Amino acid sequence: MPDLSLELALIARGLSWIAGIDEAGRGPLAGPVAAAAVILPTGWSLDGLDDSKKLTAARREVLYERITTDPDVCWAVATASVEEIDRLNILRATHLAMRRAAESLAIRPCHCLIDGLPVRGFPFPHDGVVKGDGLSLSISAASILAKVSRDRIMLGIDAEFPAFGFSRHQGYGTKAHLEALRIHGPCRHHRRSFQPVAQRLLPLDGA
Repeated sequence: MPDLSLELALIARGLSWIAGIDEAGRGPLAGPVAAAAVILPTGWSLDGLDDSKKLTAARREVLYERITTDPDVCWAVATASVEEIDRLNILRATHLAMRRAAESLAIRPCHCLIDGLPVRGFPFPHDGVVKGDGLSLSISAASILAKVSRDRIMLGIDAEFPAFGFSRHQGYGTKAHLEALRIHGPCRHHRRSFQPVAQRLLPLDGA
């Protein structure tokens, strides 16, 4: 289970305001990529907080509300759009969303813990932590905020384009999603730089 060991080790070095950062939505064929940054107070805990991928949607919603309504938690969520994903590529767009989230924090972080590998050109000192959402509480909290925020965005997109079933698969390339793409062609929320979408670019807009 994640804990604050990584954060406390940095604090012991004289650093303060450690932000955990994670993303959601790198793999889907549609919708933005989201990232969250979270600074937790020393000694903070929350029962059941873990890597968002290990939790049910209902549990993530409960944890989201507890994290975002805690006055001692500093947090921010940001996205990179479909247009930015197609223009920059998904990795650079993900890094852009992470940077936006970190820069949006009300408290400027002294150091960041980023899930995965280090990010070249990131505006704050940081460490990449592979599988960090299962190790660091602040990264785990960020994973919840990013995932829930993006899922809510996809619910809105589903209401706009119900034929694609975005509320069920959040834009991932499921069999049902690919079949809807075959029938309708991509909508304006699809990532046209992703090959399964690029193969179905007629009509140019699915609505």
